[in-house]
Amino acid sequence: MLPVSAPQNSLESRREVLAPHSVGYRIKLLGQLLGRKFQERLEPFGLTPSHWVVLCCLWEEDGLATSSIGEKLQQVGGTLTGVLDRMEERDLIRRERDPHDRRIWRIWLTETGNQLQNVLPPIALEIREQTLQGFSQNERRLFSQLLDQAIANLS
Repeated sequence: MLPVSAPQNSLESRREVLAPHSVGYRIKLLGQLLGRKFQERLEPFGLTPSHWVVLCCLWEEDGLATSSIGEKLQQVGGTLTGVLDRMEERDLIRRERDPHDRRIWRIWLTETGNQLQNVLPPIALEIREQTLQGFSQNERRLFSQLLDQAIANLS
């Protein structure tokens, strides 16, 4: 049997933890809205947000092992394998076995994948500016720090 709620545990006082008012729900909604907006902008290039995040990893460090990309993106191997398959089909990446450890596959950008570095980041910046419109620079930094802390708290 569930305990009877005391007045201080009323629905009104717990409103902030219930959807659509909860932080988790609003973060999820923000993620969905950002994903949808970004997907619309990537569509003309035949790309998805998953392609974008892999490209970002490789623009920072080309030749990463598949497992390193998965760790950075916190993605399961099967999901990442499908993304990499489609990227290879589109000539955005190439896969090569590591010469020192044949169990490891390294992912390298092709010329096509490298060229997108001039096109896609400005699109991401536009969407970021739209999202953070009205935020001061200090508020932007704080928002980013708070998100990082919340992620770290649950990791």
